[in-house]
Amino acid sequence: MKPFLFFSIFSLLFLTFLIASQSVTAQNSIYQTCKTFAQNDPNVNYNFCTTSLQAYPASQNATLQELGMISIRLIRYNITDTRFYIKNLIKNKKWDSYTQQSLSDCFELFSDAIPSVKKAMKYYNKKLYGDADVQLSAVMDDATTCEDGFNEGGVVSPLTKRTGDAFQLSAIALSAVRMLQTGSN
Repeated sequence: MKPFLFFSIFSLLFLTFLIASQSVTAQNSIYQTCKTFAQNDPNVNYNFCTTSLQAYPASQNATLQELGMISIRLIRYNITDTRFYIKNLIKNKKWDSYTQQSLSDCFELFSDAIPSVKKAMKYYNKKLYGDADVQLSAVMDDATTCEDGFNEGGVVSPLTKRTGDAFQLSAIALSAVRMLQTGSN
């Protein structure tokens, strides 16, 4: 085999190994972070955490600080999309009056959550973790309050998956905030 060809093949194999090991390391970072979050907070589901963070392309090489911001962005997407979804459900006239009122209440709650998420992003970027914590906790409370409204009336919520996702994403972001706040990263 010619030396150049051997060197080229060796270089290609080395680069492939390097890229694969970096990908595994990045994935391990997400797995380890989510494992820590789930161990420290009963509201964080490990599988939901890993799946959510892996779905965001920038998470592959992210630090804890970056994973926290990614989770806040995911909350924002979820809240905005859920609000739009609720708006479309309200337009549907087949709901009984209690469900219709609960949907309207949820629309207001998710509308209120949007500025809370924006404030959380602002505070998080400024490393004002206590203030970010307050805003993220408010989003978590909004999701819970929405779901509770249906449960109190004995009505099946058409938003259970979405409120659950908002709650979980908030719990993930809060875990990152609290780790950064205590410096245990």
